[in-house]
Amino acid sequence: MEKLKMHSPDMTERNIDRIAELFPSVITESVDSEGNPTRAIDFNMLRQELSDEVVVVEGAQERYQLDWPGKRAAAFAANAPIAKTLRPVREESVDFDKTKNLFIEGDNLEALKLLQESYLGKVKLIYIDPPYNTGNDFVYEDDFAESSADYLARSGQKSETGDRLVANTESNGRFHSDWLSMMYPRLKLAKNLLADDGVLVVSIDENEHASLVRLGEEVLGDASYVGEIVLKNSSKNDQAYVSIQHEYIVFFVKNRQANSGNWVEKKEGLDKIYAAFAGFRKKHGDDWGAINTEAKAWYKQFPASDPVSASKHYAWMDARGVYFPDNIAGPNDGQYVYDVTHPVTGMIVKMPSTGWRYPAAAMRERIVDDRVHFGPDERTVPNNKTYLANTEYQSLTSIRYVDGRAASKRLASLFGQKVFTNPKDEFLLRDIYRAVGVSGNDIVLDMFAGSGSAMQAVLELNRAAGSSSCHFIGIQVAEDLNETLKTAKGTAKQITTNAIKLLAGLGRPATVAEITKQRMRLVHEQCTDDLLIDSGFRVVKIDTTNMADTLDTADDLVQAALSEVVDSVKPDRTDEDLLFQVLLDWGLDLGEPITVDDKGGHRVLAVADDALIACFADEVTPDVVRAIAERRPLRAVFKDAGFASDAARINAEQIFRELSPETELRTI
Repeated sequence: MEKLKMHSPDMTERNIDRIAELFPSVITESVDSEGNPTRAIDFNMLRQELSDEVVVVEGAQERYQLDWPGKRAAAFAANAPIAKTLRPVREESVDFDKTKNLFIEGDNLEALKLLQESYLGKVKLIYIDPPYNTGNDFVYEDDFAESSADYLARSGQKSETGDRLVANTESNGRFHSDWLSMMYPRLKLAKNLLADDGVLVVSIDENEHASLVRLGEEVLGDASYVGEIVLKNSSKNDQAYVSIQHEYIVFFVKNRQANSGNWVEKKEGLDKIYAAFAGFRKKHGDDWGAINTEAKAWYKQFPASDPVSASKHYAWMDARGVYFPDNIAGPNDGQYVYDVTHPVTGMIVKMPSTGWRYPAAAMRERIVDDRVHFGPDERTVPNNKTYLANTEYQSLTSIRYVDGRAASKRLASLFGQKVFTNPKDEFLLRDIYRAVGVSGNDIVLDMFAGSGSAMQAVLELNRAAGSSSCHFIGIQVAEDLNETLKTAKGTAKQITTNAIKLLAGLGRPATVAEITKQRMRLVHEQCTDDLLIDSGFRVVKIDTTNMADTLDTADDLVQAALSEVVDSVKPDRTDEDLLFQVLLDWGLDLGEPITVDDKGGHRVLAVADDALIACFADEVTPDVVRAIAERRPLRAVFKDAGFASDAARINAEQIFRELSPETELRTI
């Protein structure tokens, strides 16, 4: 029995709890005055979280933490703002007007920053297949040593899409540090997008497995790591010391209270087992012993890697179905002690050493109901009958055998040749999504989209469910395959060459992002007969802000140049470009349907049944303003330069006050 505290609350502990909720990475361990371990705040890291420049600290106190050269700069990288936007590309999209799926081409750190408002706390599952840091990978070079204000100004002037990837060779003195610095800000931003019951799933190998687990715990909290799947996907035996034949799929949850971890999956191979036993029954009738003998022989044909082998203990059958003789002993010594008579010999059967699991009355009912498995005579302890039909689902298991060649063969079949090395298995990912509870209108985000396996897995999940409810967001930088070719060897070199030639034949740039999009186009063609599946995707690309650059002060502008700066929008940007930047600024879903109407010769864009209406015409007439106000949208936006005068702008505000006072009205 717990004692009352008999004192006022410890406000320090309460404040630490609040800080931990906001910034879990600043929570560390220290020792109190008596040498006992205690939870503490890393004030230097807290300063970094609240600073707009890299905080340099010397002589830090010893504490338990994950640290590396460049960690503070990486933390700053997550917080620094960017002057970028997402520009829609209709000609590269599929079903642009109907789909809710999104594909973002560009640096994933920038993409995650741009998505912070629109998808804050809305993503159910984030899947990451980052560079494994084998010494042949490219990592992102994030240079954010300047202040956030300086970076904000600089980043608006130059597109950096695709030019931030650098080789991370083992000879690099910061080999592990560079990988950690790349992952840290991306995980911090990804955490914000996760729903309260959200799940982070990461594929990784031995090189950075330990670092990943510790990094995930630091970013999402010590309780976030919930386990991993060890994936045996190779039989090679060509390494010194220990031949590594596996990789990992690591799981983190954002909030254990919101996600209870009731993750279950359906056992594989059940159809084969049921079909086999149906044949045994047809052959042997009710001769259960003969069925058992044939079943045990049948199971022997399957290797341990076959999912059927995991259910080989289900080798018996009765009129109810397939079962295995399960334990009937009491969990505690001497649980229930009484005599049980063998139904054939009439003798008292051998009792389990700890007694029976059930009281005598319940045991009699189970025997009458033929739910107890007896041996040939009384010398064998009876067992429970556990039926396969009642145990088709199991907890997500930690060991998997997956033939890595299967996913490669399917992808090669889709393209007609091999164009990508080691793609992830879309069906394994589909099953993981289902096991951790992805359903309904959930969103799955993959920030290292690669070949697109995680995106296709969402479509496969919907196909299995017969709906188009779940949607994906894929992010992939335009990684230059010609650069990859320079370091590729053997089979990888040939596969990269195939990809370059394929894309050249399609008239597209030789980038990984183009492979991703082409895969999803081919998958869409396979789904055209299934009207329930949303297999389209909107392509948006990261670019500099739509707003015109004004690098001169007002005093420096001469009269002749004034006309050039009146319009705040860059001349090459469309109204849809502006609309998507408004969606980002307002925090609206980028997958909402968009309709275009004509009002007096002006294009009017409406989002999600008038949740937002925009008109970015160079001249907005009162008639257009009135027509929009009469639709009573939740939000309305115009181009500031579209109003001929201050009086015209004030008149527009008055029209909305009269016709739709609840509308939130803005200009750009």
